[in-house]
Amino acid sequence: MLYIGSHVSFSKDKQLLGSLEEALSYGANTFMFYTGAPQNTRRYPIDDNLTLQALNLMKDKGIDYSKVVVHAPYIINLANDKEPDKFKFSVNFLQEELERCEQLGIKNVVLHPGSHVGLGEVNAINNISRGLNNILGNNDVTILLETMAGKGTEVGKTLEELKEIIDRVEDKEHIGVCLDTCHLSDAGYNIVDFDNFLDLFDNIIGIDKIKCVHVNDSKNEVGAHKDRHENIGFGHIGFDTLINIIYNERLQNVPKILETPYVDREYAPYKYEIAMIRSKEFDNNLIDKIKNQI
Repeated sequence: MLYIGSHVSFSKDKQLLGSLEEALSYGANTFMFYTGAPQNTRRYPIDDNLTLQALNLMKDKGIDYSKVVVHAPYIINLANDKEPDKFKFSVNFLQEELERCEQLGIKNVVLHPGSHVGLGEVNAINNISRGLNNILGNNDVTILLETMAGKGTEVGKTLEELKEIIDRVEDKEHIGVCLDTCHLSDAGYNIVDFDNFLDLFDNIIGIDKIKCVHVNDSKNEVGAHKDRHENIGFGHIGFDTLINIIYNERLQNVPKILETPYVDREYAPYKYEIAMIRSKEFDNNLIDKIKNQI
């Protein structure tokens, strides 16, 4: 079954119910959200009544809640322990996020592994795994390490780096991977022949660890290490390649999440991109249609 959705908002007033309603307006059957602003620590209490309303509506709409994911805040950086207080903050704040997810009933949380900011990959990998070992196993939430583009000092730009982290994690049951198509391409992986990439992934990490796919085109050529998302079919990855990834039978039960940019920073593209993905037919006039909200 195709599980396709996008990043949606999570507001103070409507919380999970509002996230679901936004996803449904896009024709989605899954979605991803942040439990608060990704760039700060301000959080408000989870309203269990709103969560219950959302769960009941999902049941009515036939949506599998286990396919819904949360993205951890950007400000968490487990790779850097130059300043012990900041490292401790990242560990504690991520633990609090997992507790919020547990209250919401969310099972999978996507996490950027972090940036080593001069410490080097070896130290960063040790720090990330050490931080994860302080967190995982305290509840039934799985952390999905996201594949990164390799800009700056990002860790997780190669499958080998992710494997090194996973190998050091004690609780293997609660660690997985989120593929990001833009990041993979920008990191230098050829995903045009996606089955070859999946064979490589399976050999290094194990395909069973893939629990989510972020579907994004890229504004840059393969290996650019820049991480600039583009709308589906309008970038260097291309529509046909992304369709082959989305519909790959080996990942058929894995949720696919769009993080493509708003058109003119104003118009959400997800309703139109999801319709295009379902039809498997590229619409070269899509951007104009989004602008005109046709």
